[in-house]
Amino acid sequence: MIAHRIRCCTTRLRFAVRKLAPSQRCRLNSTSASPVTIHGPSSGPTLEAIASQIDLIAPRIDISAEQIEILDGPKEFYDTLKQKIRKARKRIYLSTLYIGKTEHELISTVHEALAQAQDLQVSILTDALRGTREDPDPSCASLLASLLASFPERVEIRMYHTPNLTGLRKRSIPKRINEGWGLQHMKLYGIDDEVILSGANLSSDYFTNRQDRYHVFSSKRVSDYFSRIHHAVCSISFLLQVSPSLSSPSHNLIWPSSNPAPNPLQDPKSYIEAATSLLLPFSSPTASPRSPLQPSTDSVSSQATKTTTLYPLLCHPPVLNTELPTLATLFSSPSLTSYTFTAGYFNPHPLITRSLLTLSSPPHSAHGTILTASPHANGFFNSKGVSGMLPAAYTHLSLRFLQAARRARANIRLREWQRATTGEDGGWTYHAKGVWAHFPEGKGLGPSAAVIGSSNYTSRSYGLDLEVGALVLTDDVGLMRKWRREEEGLRAWTREVQEKELEGKERKAGWRVRVAMWIVKIVGGAL
Repeated sequence: MIAHRIRCCTTRLRFAVRKLAPSQRCRLNSTSASPVTIHGPSSGPTLEAIASQIDLIAPRIDISAEQIEILDGPKEFYDTLKQKIRKARKRIYLSTLYIGKTEHELISTVHEALAQAQDLQVSILTDALRGTREDPDPSCASLLASLLASFPERVEIRMYHTPNLTGLRKRSIPKRINEGWGLQHMKLYGIDDEVILSGANLSSDYFTNRQDRYHVFSSKRVSDYFSRIHHAVCSISFLLQVSPSLSSPSHNLIWPSSNPAPNPLQDPKSYIEAATSLLLPFSSPTASPRSPLQPSTDSVSSQATKTTTLYPLLCHPPVLNTELPTLATLFSSPSLTSYTFTAGYFNPHPLITRSLLTLSSPPHSAHGTILTASPHANGFFNSKGVSGMLPAAYTHLSLRFLQAARRARANIRLREWQRATTGEDGGWTYHAKGVWAHFPEGKGLGPSAAVIGSSNYTSRSYGLDLEVGALVLTDDVGLMRKWRREEEGLRAWTREVQEKELEGKERKAGWRVRVAMWIVKIVGGAL
């Protein structure tokens, strides 16, 4: 039965991508990163037509634009998160790659909320590899163990472990780079009837000098939906247990017998099948017929006549993926006049690369802007060991993209984000990811569509990592202006780079970098 459902899901995703437009055909193999052939955009789709196509791919939630707030930077993100945690009364659910091992203030804030609200339940999900990297020294796991020890009945800590890293491979891959074989990468920060979707993790740099994106959704329907995804993933993850001691609680990870999947370290194949079956409903399109962009039915929505639609997007390799076909649908529209695509680590999946090049090439030639991190704003800049080669590796990938754009005569510019130099006074890193898409309906006021979430849009994201995000479509002028302000705010710290600069002696990746990239790919990892 599980295998049958997986085959059905794969067939549905392939069908959804084929539905991009009448004259466009593309083949999506959801179990691999195989190249995809795309024939140019067809004529006709409007923003509403795009919505009707995405209705075949992903679930849909209609809300009011006034229920969306966009935060500017890391300090506002951290202050907002703490403020909402302090006011929590029913639930807090946090999905993140990791919580910094020294984030005592954040944990104290959760502790205070639990002490004040006796009915408050807290659920925290992190990645097992990243969360225990420093063990037995202080780590994310040891930090969370202290919270669990104080409220054992109202706090649950779960840690997801990829089924792709087991046995000899796990024992032989250094901890510093083992995340290249798959992670729990979702970022969901839910408090009562609100949820923050972001690409930011929960550590000091993401609260001070690491630029990301942050959307606050004040909607019970949206918060409930992502809460169900969070708890579903928790149920197929390891459980953190603590043993009280006189000094500090010790901790270990167990696999509860009540989990609806086998231990991924013992039976990865069966784990993938069970996990896919569990998460399949969250990637299914809304069953009931709907008119595109119908008004919100959320109980807290206003009487505004403008309409906004949110499509939750989920990726659980190797089968479930609604984000990739959704992006392909968005980029297939000939009514799309311009766009900005951003990723701190720029290495887009082949389908996304081809979609962008096709959209920006004649005869359509939509104006495209790529925002990515300068090597001096890359989180791995001056890092020790193999990871220190990553900034140069991403420069090499940017050069290859620009070369492909030149060959396709694509109307695309690549801009690098830099705010001083990371590691020095005033230096920031860049971690933002997402899309802003401009349509004629926007009348020059701002984007009519935006994608927000955890994904870096790479083959690794779609082949190895657990990701969550959302596409939001709107004809609300206020939200368009918010997105335009966000888009322009990030662009203000960028400058355009061209092939000649990236081919220069100071920027060109050496043979060691290219060999390292090849080795990672050969042994099953990905950038």
